Amino acid sequence: MYEAHFGLQEAPFALTPNTRYFLRARSHSDALELLLVALREREGFIKITGEVGTGKTLLCRLLLNELEQSAHTAYIPNPHLTPDTLYEAVAEELGVDVARCANTHQILKALNERLIALAMEQRQVVLVIDEAQAMPEETIEALRLLTNLETESTRLLQVVLFGQPELDVQLKRESLRQLQQRITFQFRLSPLDRISVAQYLRHRLAQAGYNGGDLFAPSALRLISRSSGGIPRLVNIIAHKALLSAWGRGDHQVSRWHVTHAIRDTDSAHLPNLLVRWL
Repeated sequence: MYEAHFGLQEAPFALTPNTRYFLRARSHSDALELLLVALREREGFIKITGEVGTGKTLLCRLLLNELEQSAHTAYIPNPHLTPDTLYEAVAEELGVDVARCANTHQILKALNERLIALAMEQRQVVLVIDEAQAMPEETIEALRLLTNLETESTRLLQVVLFGQPELDVQLKRESLRQLQQRITFQFRLSPLDRISVAQYLRHRLAQAGYNGGDLFAPSALRLISRSSGGIPRLVNIIAHKALLSAWGRGDHQVSRWHVTHAIRDTDSAHLPNLLVRWL
């Protein structure tokens, strides 16, 4: 729609996670560094949490890309599974032919053999679970039991959990205290601050091919930061709608007026109180 009008090669604020658009803002950069260091040290469980829209899935995909050459990974994007189905999913991700297994015991046996074989090849194995707050309690317990597969000297499987803050609440249950104690590293993603929001917008525009002057006026940047709360997904939605508004009027810079209209069309975003009273 507006790409040609603003000199863009593609839409810069699509909601689909794309690692090319990853901005190494402090919180997200620290989270990635912690993940890589913890995995390098062969720690068992690692947990990354954050509010909806803070970029957990993007960080998850970036981690998988980073591990592509150095580790064998299993990725579970939707963990709302029964324990048996979880075992099957992990086994399939690691190349086990589950069709030849008659029951869960055989799947676990085949999975253990596969993990030992990968360990003998000096291959690190990492299980990455996105949206981990969706796991039923019995599946979380099954996940803990799965990490008991190890030799005397080698941890055969490492687990990275990405989830919303509800995951923290869930793991505080008395019945899940054993898994909670196994989480050696954890990190809470923070929203972007005002300066990072401006960097985020400029970064995405540049990745989309923009090479002109500031496309968002300073007042527009401040309003996007305040109304989005620094949540990247909301920043994307507001910026996209503001660009649409500017394009529709034939303007070549996004102003506070365009952002205000974008916010009023976005349920999850809120105009600052003073601006609401003024309007």
